[in-house]
Amino acid sequence: MARKQLPIGIQTLAKIRAKDCYYVDKTPIALRLIAQGSYFFLSRPRRFGKSLFLDTLKELFEGNRALFEGLHAEQHWDWSVKYPVLRFSFGGGMVQDAADLQSRLDSHLKRYEDETGCPRTDSSHAERFRSLIHHLAEQTGQRVVVLIDEYDKPILDRIEDQDVALQLREVLKDFYSVIKDSDAHIRFALLTGVSKFSKVSIFSGLNNLEDITISPEYSSICGYTDHDVDTVFAPELPGLDRGEIRRWYNGYSWRGESVYNPSMCCCCFATASSSPTGSRPARPPFWSSCSRGGASSRPRWKTSSSRPRCCRASRWTTSPPKRCCSRPATSPSPASATAPGGWRCSCPIPTWKSRPA
Repeated sequence: MARKQLPIGIQTLAKIRAKDCYYVDKTPIALRLIAQGSYFFLSRPRRFGKSLFLDTLKELFEGNRALFEGLHAEQHWDWSVKYPVLRFSFGGGMVQDAADLQSRLDSHLKRYEDETGCPRTDSSHAERFRSLIHHLAEQTGQRVVVLIDEYDKPILDRIEDQDVALQLREVLKDFYSVIKDSDAHIRFALLTGVSKFSKVSIFSGLNNLEDITISPEYSSICGYTDHDVDTVFAPELPGLDRGEIRRWYNGYSWRGESVYNPSMCCCCFATASSSPTGSRPARPPFWSSCSRGGASSRPRWKTSSSRPRCCRASRWTTSPPKRCCSRPATSPSPASATAPGGWRCSCPIPTWKSRPA
């Protein structure tokens, strides 16, 4: 098998096929997802292939058969039907405030209104979104496909400023609620991001989404499996330590088949080194921010002392199990966590110090 170009940084199927890059065929999973239902939510880390998967769905629904030559979908999809697709991405740039977000929504909607000839009769973005869906359904005679990439990024950009984050949440909640209200005109909808906000916040108006984030059958919806690496990327393996590649880049799992991080794996092949290379999946800034601010639900243990300490209190109980807590040791706590050495915290939200007190 001849070597091909590595798809580093490429997020569109058309570009991958045009440049004859390596491509792991995700169309069997895409077709299974489409057959299963209509409304889905998927969370995955950054640089894991979410945008490419959404673009694959877009090309599939738009009926661009030439891009799927030799892939599973070529012989298993009805190419006689083409669906109108609305794709929104919030991955570019940092949103500053609600006005900035509304300006971006306006740009997205204006582009589609101009392309489709949809009259702009409403002022709010939600109503314009609704009108656009209805217009496309009537214009094409087919229900509309809605794909939203990085749905949560505007909020995560400003998660440290609670007032601004709440304003952004309200704007997005109002916008996304249109998807549920337009059910009669929606063929398929998928929202992706790196976090999952509860249904009482951003999803309260869109509570019909099926969360496939930790569904075992969709564990490999993004990323490369062992089989993918051994077959699709076989020309890149000679001279590399296959065991080391597996040790460094495999192991991501969502209750199903484990996968390799695609970005790091391709960087490994590009440098022809089995050692760690490339960029790690980007840690969203809100993870670090929340950990510092006391909102993290994952304990961060202080290791500079033989006795770990919780940042919410400095007192410890004297009877086992030893606890650091702002409440009596007998108080129930669903978020209790155990530190190294058997120390326990029963704070409502344990947030362990990562530096000396």
